[in-house]
Amino acid sequence: MARALARRGIEVRCLVREGSTLRRLEGVDATLRPGDLLDPASLERAAAGCRALFHCAADYRLWAPAPDDILRTNVEGTRNVLRAAEAAGVARVVHTSSVGALAGGTREAPADESGEVDATALVGPYKRSKYLAEREAAAFAERGLDVVIVNPSTPVGEGDVKPTPTGKVIVDFLRGRMPAYVDTGLNIIDVRDVAEGHVLAALHGRTGERYILGNRNMSLRELLEALASIAGRGAPRVRLPHWIPLVAAHAAEAWAGLAGGEPAVSLAAVRMARQPMYFDAGKAVRELGLPQSPIEPALERAVAWFRAHGYA
Repeated sequence: MARALARRGIEVRCLVREGSTLRRLEGVDATLRPGDLLDPASLERAAAGCRALFHCAADYRLWAPAPDDILRTNVEGTRNVLRAAEAAGVARVVHTSSVGALAGGTREAPADESGEVDATALVGPYKRSKYLAEREAAAFAERGLDVVIVNPSTPVGEGDVKPTPTGKVIVDFLRGRMPAYVDTGLNIIDVRDVAEGHVLAALHGRTGERYILGNRNMSLRELLEALASIAGRGAPRVRLPHWIPLVAAHAAEAWAGLAGGEPAVSLAAVRMARQPMYFDAGKAVRELGLPQSPIEPALERAVAWFRAHGYA
């Protein structure tokens, strides 16, 4: 996001937490303001004088020892950001939601922005938090704040420092930790196109509307085969029934509760995989001009970056 804005000659100000390594901002001409999503005063100071505000910070974990931490950061934090934008008189806010806040579709009938998810069926604290945060953004739009919502699908590319759960799939594959796969699917997009989609939403999006930032629907097997071709290693050929990773996740979370640390596989991740997440980004392409770059170069950049930085 910061790079996409800076390339357009826009003055960039970034909210950063104390002690952050800031590797994501290397080489970016940006002013840094210390703060935290749960510190409203710091948000108001950071937003003062800004013409546009992009809220793309979130706790992106599918498992946490204290799940309420994810909900607090993503829901209460969003409310704090939007209040700060109101107080500062920001002209436009772009709120980063997720396709996890939408109802998923099938390969034959991919879902669009009109699909409303059953809130009671949302799996895990992350999905619930993103749905509730999006409801906050929609409520602020209804009361007069100029908010546009974007719903990224599965971004891939360089710079995934943590890595996120998305990047962890690639890292696990590169490390040979995916001997099998399950029958599921997802929508993939180049992370650079996601960043550009945010800028385009600020410029051309309609207030209160949401836009899926996605590109190509792929089964998990297709994704792993593409990675295999890029990385020069074999793709897994064994397809597991969903009950096997479900049992493994129960055991992994039980062990994590006893021994501490993070489970190798979480129940939320396994349960999410039962529902393919195929989407249609046609609205963002038509109304925003969302780029649809080929996926393979983005995967190549991701593999090269993870290898160059010692992840695999």
